[in-house]
Amino acid sequence: MSLHPQPFTAVPPETARVAHAAFPQGNLYMHMRDELGAIYEDVAFAALFSTRGQPAEAPWRLALVTIMQYAEGLSDRQAADAVRSRIDWKYALNLELTDPGFDPTVLCEFRARLIAGHAEQLLLDALLQRCRERQLLKARGRQRTDSTHVLGAIRALNRLECIGETLRHALNSLAVIAPEWLRGQSQPQWVERYGPRVAAARLPASKAAQATYAHTMGQDGTAILAAIYAADAPGWLREVPAVRTLQRVWVQQYYTTAEELRWRTEADGIPPARVFLSSPYDEEAHLARKDTTQWVGYKVHLTESCDEELPRLITHVETTTGPIADGAVTPVIHHALQEKGLLPDTHLVDTGYLDAELLVTSQRDYNVDLLGPTRPDYHWQARAGQGFAVHNFQLDWDRHQALCPTGRTSVSWTPAVDNHATEVIKIKFSRQDCRACESRLLCTRSARRTLTVRRHDHYLALQAARQRETSTAYGQQYAKRAGIEGTISQGVRRCRLRRTRYIGLAKTHLQHIVTAAALNFVRLSNWLAGTPLAKTRRSSFVRLMVPLAAH
Repeated sequence: MSLHPQPFTAVPPETARVAHAAFPQGNLYMHMRDELGAIYEDVAFAALFSTRGQPAEAPWRLALVTIMQYAEGLSDRQAADAVRSRIDWKYALNLELTDPGFDPTVLCEFRARLIAGHAEQLLLDALLQRCRERQLLKARGRQRTDSTHVLGAIRALNRLECIGETLRHALNSLAVIAPEWLRGQSQPQWVERYGPRVAAARLPASKAAQATYAHTMGQDGTAILAAIYAADAPGWLREVPAVRTLQRVWVQQYYTTAEELRWRTEADGIPPARVFLSSPYDEEAHLARKDTTQWVGYKVHLTESCDEELPRLITHVETTTGPIADGAVTPVIHHALQEKGLLPDTHLVDTGYLDAELLVTSQRDYNVDLLGPTRPDYHWQARAGQGFAVHNFQLDWDRHQALCPTGRTSVSWTPAVDNHATEVIKIKFSRQDCRACESRLLCTRSARRTLTVRRHDHYLALQAARQRETSTAYGQQYAKRAGIEGTISQGVRRCRLRRTRYIGLAKTHLQHIVTAAALNFVRLSNWLAGTPLAKTRRSSFVRLMVPLAAH
C-alpha cells in the first residue's frame, strides 16, 4: 500500500447540512471535529507506508476511526459499517454522504502497521499535543497514577494443563508443517492423550496419579524434542515457534537426573512468575497477584492530569507483564512524560510506586515530587508505639555513628546490600552496653540492638516523607489521587480495559493506548460541551445515613 499525504479538507457541505439537521445540538464526534479540527495528519504516518503501490486509505482517518471504534466498543466490522451508515461519523471523517467506506480488514492492517513501525504512541500523543495547543493541558501541574490487572486472551491453566497444552500445541503445529515427519515419530496413544483439549476435568484427581501423568507427558515431550534435535532431523524444525516453546516449558517443568526425567516441585526450584510460562499460546502473559486478586495476563498503568479548571486527560499509558512491580514503572513513566514535555510538579501515587530511592531519584532526575503513603516501619518497636524505633536514634553520618535514646554510641557502621539489592547501612551497638541498659526491653529482644537504615540521602527522604504524612495538608493533597480509580472504572466499563483483545504484549499495549485516547476523546467532548464532572457515587444506605451522622 502506498501513501501520498493529502491536506486536511472541510466537511462536505451536504454532509454538514444533514448532520446539523439530525443533531441540532451536535454530539460527541461533531463537537470534537468542530473544536479540534485535524487531530491526526497523514504525514505523521508516512513512514508506515510505501511510496509505490495501491493507494492506502488516509491514515488520519483510520486513526480517528480506531479511536471512535474503541469509544463505543465496536468490532472492526461494526466500525466499518458505522463509517458507511452514520452521519455523525461521516461528519467527523470529512466524508460525502455517498462514500462507501472501506473493508473491515483495513483497520486490522492499520493496527499491524502501527505495531511494526512502533508508532502506536502517535494515537495518544497527537491528541495530547492538540490539547496543549488549546491550553487544555499543561506541564508542571499535578498528575496521578494507578494500575489494574488485565486478563490475557487465553485460558488460565494449572501446571498439568500447561504441560499437556504445550505438547498438544507443538504436535498440531508440526502436523501442519511437517506431517510426514511427525507421523513417523508419533505413537498411537498420543491421539487420545493430546487430541482433545487438555482440561482439569480430564486429568487424574489424586496427587500420586497426577505425578504419574506428568511423568508420562514429560517422557512424550522429551521423545519428540529428541527426535527434533537428532542429527538426521530437518534443522528448520528447531526454529518452529511451538517447538521453541515446548523446549522452554520442558526446561521449566522438568529436570533430568542420572537415572530419569523428573517433574519439578517447589523443593526442586520452580522459576519465578516473571519468566514462568503460564500458557503456550501467549508467552508474555504471566501469573500475577496484587492484594487478593490473582490472574494470568498483564498490568496497565494509567497516568492522568488532575489540575483544577482543566479536563482530566490521560497523559501516559504503560503496559507491563503481570508480575512487574509498580515501583519499577515509576522512572519509566517520568522519562516518557519528560520526552513529551508533560512532567508534573507533583505526582500522586500509592505505596507501590514509591520507596526511599524513588523519592530521591524522582526529585533529582526529573524535579518531580512523589506524593503518597510510604511503607511503614514494620519492626515491633515502631508497631508497638512504645519501644525505641529507628527514628528515635540520632545518626551522625559524618562520624558514622549512631546514638541511642539512652546515650550509648554504636560500635559498628557497615555499608551493605540487602536481599532486594538495596544499599543499606548496618549499625550495631555493644553487647555490654545493651545488657546493662535499663531500657533494654523497650529496645531489643536479642543480645544487642542492631539497626538497618538506607543510605544517607534515601534515609533523609524517607523520614521527610513520613513526617509529611502526619500533616493535614498531606491528607488534602493525597485525596486527589482517588480520582484515578474513576478513570480505571470508566476504562473497564466503556472499553473493557481489564481484558485484552489480543495475544502478546505489543498488541495489548496498542489496545491500552487506543483506550486512553478514546477516553480522552470522550472527556474532551464533555468538557467542551460544558458537561460537569460526575460526583462520587454513594450507596443508598450511605445517602440515608449521612444526614443522621451530621447530627
